[in-house]
Amino acid sequence: MIMAALYKKTRLLTLLWTLLLGLFSVSGTLAELHRFQHSAKADGSLSFLVVGDWGRRGLYNQSQVALQMGIVGEKLDTDFLISTGDNFYDNGLSGVDDPAFHESFTDIYTAPSLQKQWYNVLGNHDYRGNVEAQLSPILTKMDSRWLCLRSFILNAGHDMAEFFFVDTTPFVTKYFTDPEDHVYDWKAILPRKKYIKNLLMEVESALRESTAKWKIVVGHHTIKSAGHHGNTDELAIHLLPILQAYDVDLYINGHDHCLEHISSSDSPIQFLTSGGGSKAWRGDVNWWNPQEMKFYHDGQGFMSVEMTQTEVDIKFYDVFGNVLHKWSIFKQIASAI
Repeated sequence: MIMAALYKKTRLLTLLWTLLLGLFSVSGTLAELHRFQHSAKADGSLSFLVVGDWGRRGLYNQSQVALQMGIVGEKLDTDFLISTGDNFYDNGLSGVDDPAFHESFTDIYTAPSLQKQWYNVLGNHDYRGNVEAQLSPILTKMDSRWLCLRSFILNAGHDMAEFFFVDTTPFVTKYFTDPEDHVYDWKAILPRKKYIKNLLMEVESALRESTAKWKIVVGHHTIKSAGHHGNTDELAIHLLPILQAYDVDLYINGHDHCLEHISSSDSPIQFLTSGGGSKAWRGDVNWWNPQEMKFYHDGQGFMSVEMTQTEVDIKFYDVFGNVLHKWSIFKQIASAI
């Protein structure tokens, strides 16, 4: 009786959460993107780590990357972490009771400095499983660090940084027209054109209204990349013009299993790939204009970001914790008239 009641309660929670997410992800007329708040440190600064393409039960150096993340996280007193998607290989989670959640997340990122909030987006591999499982509050009850929605906004610090997490997988046409032998979970996505249109409207509206000093967009798929997957044309056509129009500073992604920094020749946007959380593709790199390509590493690793009102400092680390690339940008604080 007790088990039956518990099961019924769990199913009800999942159903209610699914309906709620449907409002946020499908109907741009019913609700804006959900917003979360994260306070800065007492001195007004923020620090966070970014890792992507990681969930392999500790294999392919996932555990080693996690170890170095813990060391760097302690040094920086990390406020939170961002996952750029492909959280569980090869085919997402089968349900909320899939052991992969513990074996690839809870049991891997065990360092004290990583016991902070994780903000996660979905990747294409996650869409090959039960998407609602990753979005379920049941996972958050299992591990309070876990937060995953299709698209959402994070306000960090007082008007300092605004993060726009975008569900990029539905943009990619080949997943619909040529899925090969993969089965994608498109519930809450179809009709696809309406979903993308509403999402773009919500992102544009939020960017237009943003007063944050720093605007950062996070998605799984690349916009610009010299890696295996290369550019994502659909995002370059539909999303990039919006980012350029509203002065986005950083676009952070995974998908290509590498670490990468590309500058744009036609806008101030910096394109940062952190997709080296586990399996990497050695030697799989295409030529890129050296004036735009600031850094490329075809191995495992992760990224850190330290931020104040006037400065952003970015570092890329390899699987041994070595700093491979550093980059900084500065802004002046607008003076009151």
